[in-house]
Amino acid sequence: MHRFAQVARRCVRALGTLLLLVVTLGCLAYIVPGLLGYERYVITGGSMSGAIERGSVALEKPVAVADLVVGDVITYLPPPDSGVTNLVTHRITTIAPGEGGTTVFGTQGDANPDPDPWIFSLAEGTQPVVEHAVPYVGYAFVALADPQVRMVAIGGPAAVIALLALRDLVGALRPSRTPGRRTSTRTGAGLPV
Repeated sequence: MHRFAQVARRCVRALGTLLLLVVTLGCLAYIVPGLLGYERYVITGGSMSGAIERGSVALEKPVAVADLVVGDVITYLPPPDSGVTNLVTHRITTIAPGEGGTTVFGTQGDANPDPDPWIFSLAEGTQPVVEHAVPYVGYAFVALADPQVRMVAIGGPAAVIALLALRDLVGALRPSRTPGRRTSTRTGAGLPV
C-alpha cells in the first residue's frame, strides 16, 4: 500500500507540473504577441481554408494603408450596407482609386468561389495585415470566452490547490508519531533516572 501511495504522489506531482507548464505556455502565448506588436484574431469561419484554417489565431501587424498590396490578407469590418456585422479576414484582390482621392479595396476569401460583393475604403491610417497563423489555438480562446468554461478552467485548478493546502495544513496539525516509540500514559511517575 505504501508503494502505491508513493506512485500516486509522483503521478499527482507530474500532473501538477504539466498543468503548470501548460498554463504558463498559454499565458506566454497570450501576452508575447502583444508585446511584439501583433494584433490577434480568432478565425471562426472557413472562407480562408487552405491558407488559414478555422480555429487558427491570425497574428497581424499594422501597416500603412498606402503600403497595402494585392495579395495581403487583412481583417476588417465590411461596409454597413453589406449586411455583415462581424470582422472578416480575406485577401485583397483589387486596389483602385475611389471618390474624393480615397482608395477602395476588393477582397475575397481563398475558399470562396466569388469575390466579396462590396468594395470599401479604410478610414484609419493603418491596417493590420496577417503575417502568421497558429492553427487550433483559437479554439481555446473561443472556449475561454464562455463563462462556464472559464469558471472550470480557473476554478478547477484553484480548488485542487486549496484541497492540497488543506491536506498539508491538517497533516501539520496532527501530532507526529514516531514508529517504535511508545509514549508514556502514566501520570505523576516522574522522569526516569
